[in-house]
Amino acid sequence: MKVYCLSEDPNKPCFVIKLKSVTIMLDCGLSAHSVLNFLPLYPIPDWKSNKAAAWIPKNFSDPQIEGELNECMTTNQVLVNSAPEFMTPLTKLVDFADIDVILVSNYMTMLALPFITENTGFKGVVYMTEPTLHIGKLFLEELVDFVEQSPKPNVAKYWKEILHLLPPPLCNSFKPHTWKQLYSLAQVNSSLTRVQMISYDQKIEITGALTVTAVSSGYCLGSSNWVIYLESKKLVYVSNTSTLTTHPRPMDQVNLKNADLMLLSSLTQAPAANPDSMLGELCLSVAVTLRNNGSVLIPCYPSGVVYDLFECLSSHLDSTALGQIPMYFISPVAHSSLEYSNILAEWLSQSKQNKVYFPEEPFPHAQLVKSGRLKHFKHVYTDDLWNDLRQPCVVFCGHPSLRFGDVVHFVEYWGTNPQNTIIFTEPEFPYLEALAPFQPLSMKAMHCPIDTSMNFTQANKMIKDLKPAVLILPERYAIPPTGFGHKNEFVIDQIDRKVLTIKRGEVISEKLDIKTVNVPFTTEMAVSVTLNELQSGLKSSKFTAVLDTKDNKYKLDILRDDLLANKTTEPYLLETLFKKTYEWGQLDIDRFLRALTNEGVSDPKIEHNAHGYTIHLKSEDTLIQVDDKSTHIFCEKMDKNWRLKLRSIVMECLNSF
Repeated sequence: MKVYCLSEDPNKPCFVIKLKSVTIMLDCGLSAHSVLNFLPLYPIPDWKSNKAAAWIPKNFSDPQIEGELNECMTTNQVLVNSAPEFMTPLTKLVDFADIDVILVSNYMTMLALPFITENTGFKGVVYMTEPTLHIGKLFLEELVDFVEQSPKPNVAKYWKEILHLLPPPLCNSFKPHTWKQLYSLAQVNSSLTRVQMISYDQKIEITGALTVTAVSSGYCLGSSNWVIYLESKKLVYVSNTSTLTTHPRPMDQVNLKNADLMLLSSLTQAPAANPDSMLGELCLSVAVTLRNNGSVLIPCYPSGVVYDLFECLSSHLDSTALGQIPMYFISPVAHSSLEYSNILAEWLSQSKQNKVYFPEEPFPHAQLVKSGRLKHFKHVYTDDLWNDLRQPCVVFCGHPSLRFGDVVHFVEYWGTNPQNTIIFTEPEFPYLEALAPFQPLSMKAMHCPIDTSMNFTQANKMIKDLKPAVLILPERYAIPPTGFGHKNEFVIDQIDRKVLTIKRGEVISEKLDIKTVNVPFTTEMAVSVTLNELQSGLKSSKFTAVLDTKDNKYKLDILRDDLLANKTTEPYLLETLFKKTYEWGQLDIDRFLRALTNEGVSDPKIEHNAHGYTIHLKSEDTLIQVDDKSTHIFCEKMDKNWRLKLRSIVMECLNSF
């Protein structure tokens, strides 16, 4: 088996494994960290920021660079003036046309799907759960909408040729030549036509060679870990996984136990932050801001943690006499997200499912919408929003990078008021880098990263409980993250099993050592077999059959008359099939001596020893050693016929069938 790593970020995973004759891609995450190197796209037409000015390197006069770079006046950070570009999975390590199947773990790890399936020759199938497909579609549509609503007239390219002349962090950009501009909505729709929805625990056969099954990972609606069965071997892929009790169905650990190999990715991006503590700090900060007559801005994605924020924040505001404060959810897919989350009962935790059997929605945000406390709008530039907007308030909108989307306008609009607060909950982007192009900023900024994925302590415990024989993990999980020194609680430490690390662009091989293959009998074949008892509790049989091989599956069927009558069948083959015998048991010494006498050997001499006995045939220069499990013949006589005759006598004196 070979494992290819196509992604730089373990939280935007993309692996390819090749086993037997099958090529499988595990997730296709899209890293958006690269967009922090670009100027924000303003959602309102003709809105221009005065916080950045054109910039070119000193003593450099090439006109190709003009207009491509801007410098933020306050932070002196140089950003690219162009449509944002994304770090896609590697395209040259594996030919995407060879991929048979893509297994998607959750809607956060499918955002590079159009890059994989469109215009690459991809002919395979994409498997994911129903919530992953529908919510992932919302993520893709929102991302395209954000980028396309504020198109840049030019595409900046030349800056990539002079990285050595640029200031940090732009000069440290990781392989910007491989970055790509976003796909179109048409490519999104074409890509999703390749998806087949599956349920948890459903067994999917891949080209007859192996079987895959999705099991709940507990991270978000419809999120999955994957179990791959190949003959007698079991492989598991663990992506975003959570052991916390939130709204998704809990993690299924039973099906992950005792794997021959485990591939691990997507542990928490905020290892030092406890999600419950961060949620508590967020609620307190929101309440303090609102009491001081300020408004709160929370950059977010259109699904996932935002559902829990609606629930917890509304309860906290009720308990602090701030229940009259409105909350606004702004996204081109806000309505679809809120509606769809309430009809996914089978994918929810038990407590949420129980509410479905009563006339009650599983999520509180449904009641918040009905009561008018939570209002949703498509865009910041719609008249409906500004006719309704009442401050102080709480606004949820994207994108968390602050480089595009409605949040860009709110940062500019509210940023001059020190009573307002922006709270970052998504750990994916360093919040100070996200805010850099908006400085100077008077509004307060808080960092409350909420990541419900397993931390390293939980992951180490899970691995010990699941007991995989071999563990493959991203290289960075084996060393403490930057800024945390030698804290071993932030690494995966497994001394009881074989551990392999992998990084972007690397290929590792692991031998699965498949020793057996299951070959079922047809019913007719099974009936034709007659068992012979070799010893108490042990039976065996000789049979002649046809081995049928198709689509990597094997089957034994009865040898039919039409094959026997076929003149093209080799005679020696039929003779071998029907005259073959199988010997077993211990050598019958009395019968053996009689047979030797019949062949004219009159002087066998028998000597007993601890393991059996030795028969010496002096006249034939032959020594025969016999014990419980073997017979060895040493013959000095250079007579081929005698050797064959002696072998035949030995075989006749054994039991056979």
